[in-house]
Amino acid sequence: MNDDFTGCLLVWCGFLNSWVNGIPVKYNLGPSLSSRVDQRAGDRARSTSDRYAPRQTAMRATDVLLFSLLCHVAAGSSAQVNISRMLGQQAERVMALGEWEERWQQDRIGFHQPTVHRMLEKNLDKVLNGRTGVRFFFPLCGKAIDMKWLADQGHSVVGVEISEKGIQQFFEENNMTFSEEPVPEIPGAKVFRQNPEKNISLYQCDLFQFSSSIAGRFGAIWDRGSLVAINPKDREKYAALIVSLMDNDCRYLLDTFLYNPDQYRGPPFFVPDEQVRSLFGSSCNVELLQSVDALTDRQRDWGLDSFMENIHLITLKNSSATK
Repeated sequence: MNDDFTGCLLVWCGFLNSWVNGIPVKYNLGPSLSSRVDQRAGDRARSTSDRYAPRQTAMRATDVLLFSLLCHVAAGSSAQVNISRMLGQQAERVMALGEWEERWQQDRIGFHQPTVHRMLEKNLDKVLNGRTGVRFFFPLCGKAIDMKWLADQGHSVVGVEISEKGIQQFFEENNMTFSEEPVPEIPGAKVFRQNPEKNISLYQCDLFQFSSSIAGRFGAIWDRGSLVAINPKDREKYAALIVSLMDNDCRYLLDTFLYNPDQYRGPPFFVPDEQVRSLFGSSCNVELLQSVDALTDRQRDWGLDSFMENIHLITLKNSSATK
């Protein structure tokens, strides 16, 4: 819906509002046409009798309903235009894989959290949904302590990360021994597995080279900084990959951020709820579980004065995960 159509709707809303409330409305129709309209309006008013009162009342209610509907559509269109404009602020922003590796080499990893993510702790029961021994997928896993926390509870973890340094630091900082193997399906890729349990497997490769043919599908996905980190132009491709990795009972926990992209160009990037529904809504149920004010000094240093964190639960439609 474009701006011109939105403007027309708003004009009609104003017209109906005035008409419904009996407020005279004047439009410049030209002197000849205006006089004929006024004359016909007067004739119609003089010929009206009491027997038409119920009909007028019914029409009045219908007009009120139409007025409310048009205003709702116009407001929704205006909001959509604003969201599109905000998304456009970061649409061309691109972070090359080499830039992420460089950040790891320089220890510029302010996105890493040294403790278990509070959103995962708070919503784990909703993800597990009574299940035990769940296979978790961590896209762009870094060295998240969340992986060990879940493995210690009897779940298995598969992660994908571009930085070999980040993967090695995960095992070393958690005092885990590991083995290293090539991944035949992805030239140059490696997989690092925890020894001896092997319930944590981290693939060092480009996320978009990963697929279900390499490690199967998953019963849960924890997206704690992946969708908000990938280049905005790649979001549709990303959503398709994530859906392809979801088993029938998969429960996908997604963390997103809301802020003014005029003030900060990312990453992490601005991902509105409307885009989450657009990316996943055709094949998945999308539920907003929580929205919290997450503004800290770190975001203030980026130039932001508002920073909201939203957590979504996404499940495949018509799957056992929705029950």
